[in-house]
Amino acid sequence: MEGLRRAEIEEAIRYHHPEKTLATLPGGSEIRDEMLAPFFGTDAGTYREIRDAFAERARQCARELLENVRFARLVDELPFEPGATVVGLGDSITDDYQSWFEILRHLLAGRRPGDEIRFVNAGISGDTTSRLLGRVLDVLEEKPDWLIVLIGTNDAAFVRDPPTKPLVSPEETAKNLRALRDLTEARSNARLAWMTPPPAIEARVNEDAPPAGPTWRNVELTEIAGLVREVAGEAPLVDLWETFGDPAEPEFLLQDGLHPSLAGQKAIAAVFVERLSREDSG
Repeated sequence: MEGLRRAEIEEAIRYHHPEKTLATLPGGSEIRDEMLAPFFGTDAGTYREIRDAFAERARQCARELLENVRFARLVDELPFEPGATVVGLGDSITDDYQSWFEILRHLLAGRRPGDEIRFVNAGISGDTTSRLLGRVLDVLEEKPDWLIVLIGTNDAAFVRDPPTKPLVSPEETAKNLRALRDLTEARSNARLAWMTPPPAIEARVNEDAPPAGPTWRNVELTEIAGLVREVAGEAPLVDLWETFGDPAEPEFLLQDGLHPSLAGQKAIAAVFVERLSREDSG
């Protein structure tokens, strides 16, 4: 039982970061670990230990990728100027403490520490395109030079029985993505890069989720991926359906069939570097 309890705490800390919301409140800049640990039913020391372990796994993924000389040179070629602010925008795939964005952070820290590039993880677990649109102006207050968007998975979530309506309709998703693009272009000088939400393994989703929980189907995720490709236009685009495969590579997703595993997050970071390193070199 104790082992299960620890696993539950670790999963909660991995994906849920109340400090991101609390930071918008008065006194939010003074949030400490001692204030956050009770959210997860643990003490500050255990909270730090778990959080730091996730960070170390992301850092280790970066080290492993940088062992490849060719890949290390691609990191050198990423079009992030010294002192730039890079913001990752999305849901739990980005919010994850060992996400592609955190691996990217460690890739630049390991290869280009003198550039002092600032990374802001603005992913929030559970976000749909609608919820993200409601907070994008706050994100733009960070004055990003690059805004990397990976959103849409939660739009496709259905009530399990009967699965008759997604949380966000495809029509609304399309409008939200266009509004996100247009607001970013109108209110900032940020360059946009996009990633499609990856496929799921439906059998795992249906086996793992509780009866009252949501479910996902690849037919809707496929449609949302198409909407992201469309809104991206000429901006850099990473198609995670190509990366994960269709059907998805089993090792790239956790047992829930939806969230990327550490191997999946590492693959996302790698393909993002491959794509963006070509951006200014044709």
